Amino acid sequence: MPLAAVAADVVPAEDFARHAPLTMPSLSPDGKHFAVNMNLADGDSHALVVYDVADMSKPISMLRLPKYELAVDISWVSNTRLVVEKGRQQGSIDKPVATGEVIATDIDGKHQDYLYGPESNYGTRAGTRGTDRGWGFVAGLPELANGNFFMTTYSWDNQDYSTLYDVDAGRNTRHLVGQIKVGGLSFMVGPDGKAHYAFGRNDNWDYVIYHSQGGNWTQMNPSQAGGTFTPLFFTPDRQRIYASQSVDGGPASLIEQDELGGNRKVLASDSFASIGIMEITPHPYRPFATTLATGIPQPNYVDPNAPIAKLHRALSLKFPGSYVHFVNFSEDGGKLLFSVSSDRDPGSYFLIDTRNYKVIKLFSAEPWIDPGKMAERRPLHFKARDGMELEAILTIPKGADLAKLPMVLMPHGGPIDVQDDWFYDGDAQFLANRGYLVLQVNYRGSSGRGVNFRDAGYRQWGTGIQQDLIDAVKWAIAENYADPQRVCVYGASFGGYSALMAPIRAPGMFKCAVGYAGIYDMGLRYKKGDTQESKAGRNALRIQMGDNPAELAANSPVNLAGKIDVPVFLIHGEDDQRAPFAHAKAMRAALEAAHKPYEWLSKPGEGHGFYDEKNNVELYTKLQAFLEKNIGPGVTTTH
Repeated sequence: MPLAAVAADVVPAEDFARHAPLTMPSLSPDGKHFAVNMNLADGDSHALVVYDVADMSKPISMLRLPKYELAVDISWVSNTRLVVEKGRQQGSIDKPVATGEVIATDIDGKHQDYLYGPESNYGTRAGTRGTDRGWGFVAGLPELANGNFFMTTYSWDNQDYSTLYDVDAGRNTRHLVGQIKVGGLSFMVGPDGKAHYAFGRNDNWDYVIYHSQGGNWTQMNPSQAGGTFTPLFFTPDRQRIYASQSVDGGPASLIEQDELGGNRKVLASDSFASIGIMEITPHPYRPFATTLATGIPQPNYVDPNAPIAKLHRALSLKFPGSYVHFVNFSEDGGKLLFSVSSDRDPGSYFLIDTRNYKVIKLFSAEPWIDPGKMAERRPLHFKARDGMELEAILTIPKGADLAKLPMVLMPHGGPIDVQDDWFYDGDAQFLANRGYLVLQVNYRGSSGRGVNFRDAGYRQWGTGIQQDLIDAVKWAIAENYADPQRVCVYGASFGGYSALMAPIRAPGMFKCAVGYAGIYDMGLRYKKGDTQESKAGRNALRIQMGDNPAELAANSPVNLAGKIDVPVFLIHGEDDQRAPFAHAKAMRAALEAAHKPYEWLSKPGEGHGFYDEKNNVELYTKLQAFLEKNIGPGVTTTH
């Protein structure tokens, strides 16, 4: 399909660059209010706002946060009080990073208090909280709202401990309910308000899990835990637990078992993919449906005849082609906040009265996006050169036949424990709207398929992972989906690295490459960037990326610029902390030294991915022009 054929349906770049005005809603225990993140008009500021569901003409309160900061977790501890984890937006590519600060506010915006974090001079306990130099995170809530919550903390001064408190969010008091001499762990809290499990990665980046018995921590080994094991929450009878379990490194299943591991029962599993989204009943909590982490999400009901399963199925029938997710219930189960989203729809939020089934719409995430103008995203499987089965996701231009289309390979970031999924993807939709077939690949190392698949990507940055991406392009060409003479590669973060490595590893396959916020000098990661600032971060780099200087150099695009045989477009934020601007400048210098053509776009004040809407419009406009120049209509190709 020529690009001109879709001109009438072209959606302005501005629509893909706009920020969703409201995100991450949470329903109050009585079901009368919901709290939500609001993006403010300046584009860089956010607020926590509270709406009355009976009158959404304007919020009843607004808590403005400092520039670039927003809520990354919103918890109702009572009908009138909320606890908020603060985060910082470091760019458009990464999710906001929690700052470790926990604050509280009343529903009317009054009685704001600083519960944990380094700003000890703020809040009701400012005079006695000078030791709160560290990170705090909401670890959970009591079964019934009582004004309290559980908080995990890690001290900056002593990072060898993980500590759990029961916090009164109104009085700003806390008491210790669990502590373990291993830093960086999460806790699973039981209905008795005590820590029963501690789990996570230690400083050596080893996954560890401990169980509390009589107040003492006992480390569990893989055979005790039944393989890789993550506890979730207790069953309603308080005698057993739900957990995620990966046996022999395979895809993770949802299981139910005794607290000590006996009488294990598999509730949901699959041979290819781990369990993805899990739907939960109102209190007392039980998982009632699961989806797989790959493919088009289809609910698998634990008990298809349960009333909650019938409700979910009925709502799903009302929204064909979309996935219905139950966000949270009122405490009595009478009100339910749910979302509806798809590959073409960024999503909308609704409230239903579960007694009379009256539904009201609360808001749409991006109301300016018309799903009817968006493209189908189709998950498919193919086999890599060694026979490993991989998932590809094709975004097919609307109205186009899936045959010999100009194609953009779009590797995801990470690369470890990150994946592309079926749901709406703004970049993929922008490119498809311009007439390009978009190919995304869940290469080895991606999440969603278990430990062995993830670990298969370790130390494979420029080798096995790149070959998976190349194999995917070969497959798309062999299936006649893509025009072999019109293939470019565009990626961000690790995807930016891949975009520069792809033409190096597969000369002649690509016509152009776009690296956005990429890592181009692997050795530089040990000197600059936020991942090397802690022992755990450095060990994660060593395990996932490797630390052999010769191998790092041999797989760094800055050292291989002479092998790049296509035009390059480099895009970078000058204040990027994840992939520092030095990477882009070094790559530019290497291209210049090798006399290779390139285009350049950098912006001051931008981090890991452009956040300013005007800058994103410019990015999309220049990206579109670059692709058209190299694989667009009128470009001479040889078949």
